[in-house]
Amino acid sequence: MSSVRAPLSQSLPVFPWDKLKPYEETARAHPDGLVDLSVGTPVDPVPAVVRQALTGAADSPGYPTVWGTAALRDALTGWAERRLGARGLTHGNVLPVVGSKEFVAWAPVQLALGAGDRVAYPRLAYPTYEVGARLAGAGLAPYDDPTELDPAGLRLLWLNSPSNPTGAVLAKDELVRIVAWAREHGVLVLSDECYLELGWEGHEPVSVLHPDVCGGSYEGLVAVHSLSKRSNLAGYRSAFLAGDPDVLGELLKVRKHGGMMVPAPVQAATVAALGDDAHVAEQRARYAARRGPLRAALEADGFRVEHSEAGLYLWSTRDEDCWETVGHLAQRGILVAPGDFYGEAGARHVRVALTATDERIEAAVKRLHG
Repeated sequence: MSSVRAPLSQSLPVFPWDKLKPYEETARAHPDGLVDLSVGTPVDPVPAVVRQALTGAADSPGYPTVWGTAALRDALTGWAERRLGARGLTHGNVLPVVGSKEFVAWAPVQLALGAGDRVAYPRLAYPTYEVGARLAGAGLAPYDDPTELDPAGLRLLWLNSPSNPTGAVLAKDELVRIVAWAREHGVLVLSDECYLELGWEGHEPVSVLHPDVCGGSYEGLVAVHSLSKRSNLAGYRSAFLAGDPDVLGELLKVRKHGGMMVPAPVQAATVAALGDDAHVAEQRARYAARRGPLRAALEADGFRVEHSEAGLYLWSTRDEDCWETVGHLAQRGILVAPGDFYGEAGARHVRVALTATDERIEAAVKRLHG
């Protein structure tokens, strides 16, 4: 009998995007070409101020540190105080990470979770929350309302506001209620807030680090932020954590051993990006200009757009199986993500991204109106 264990990949769900390939081929055959609205990858230019900082730091022959430069930590704390309303942050309250997905996937492992522990995440969610729990061998606790979960064995609670895929936003009073419940039961809250700067309507997105939510204490709270969406830096893999210094201190120790270092030029680029609000406003205006016509065109084609108060997606339904909808749009040369990629609760929705060029968004709008 072989002593080799089963491959780790066998414990993970099937990578869903492979199922979309036949529909992509159909959409690509459209006479006017493919309009790919299935993924949330930025297509607009990296801001000049960021590219200049990156190239200026290109001569970086030595190893960077896991904690980052003092200038980077100053930028992280300063941005969190200015943008999130956090107060009294020190360098111990922040930690750079190599893109937010890396952290989401490996957080349970780095926090020493395992058998007997449970990880909670929204029932309709980015699939990497579940993947992270499985990598650690922890139990799964999907929820509609986390405060209705049995807290026994629950070690980690993921929040995601604004949500991917739905664009739903947790109101401030909801965050207050959830944070109080988590603290009462000793559950660590990791709040994925990567779309926080892209609120459109309804409740303005609020961080768990805002004093009205956390009560001035960061105990048991860590916010996760990314520069991929706000600054078009998906290719840079630049993200960071802010919150409880005890939790971040432990993560720093583990990540040092793992060599999880943000490259030095990317650290310099991050400092520049967080110090410049003008490019964020410019990019936000681009997305707003795409969002309005695309939403109207979907509704004209018989779709109902739900939630979508924030973020880069329109959570849309024709009240049919999501794969029927994917096929319907593929015939028009438009590729979207089926809602069941994000959980069974999404089986009658599709996620339509705003991350395509103006020309491709205009093509989609024309086809939907046609």
